[in-house]
Amino acid sequence: MSAHQYDHGHTVAGWTGVAIAAVGTSLVGLAVCTSSVAALVAGLGIDAVALLVTWVLHLIGWGKPPGRRPRAQWPMRVRDDGARQGHGGCLGCRLAGRGRRRELVGAEVETAKALG
Repeated sequence: MSAHQYDHGHTVAGWTGVAIAAVGTSLVGLAVCTSSVAALVAGLGIDAVALLVTWVLHLIGWGKPPGRRPRAQWPMRVRDDGARQGHGGCLGCRLAGRGRRRELVGAEVETAKALG
């Protein structure tokens, strides 16, 4: 039996983003201690890169959708095949324009049925 009964969402996208953000945040901390504007800007830039890298990895399938998942999808190295269509309730997918299409198509079909 596993040590835990829940998927904690460990993903390649999440761990990669955290590693990059740790470097950026450390640089920001160093900048505060040394009063270095250049290090502050560099650290904030690295943190922005961490955000973008995490988002791109999520969109290509190395992240996981929010909510509960089947046990077979719990391992970190399992790629998400549903990322291309977008995850319902996922801000990252909505920002990329994914997931809305499915909702819009469904709404258009409902409207067409209602009209006749």
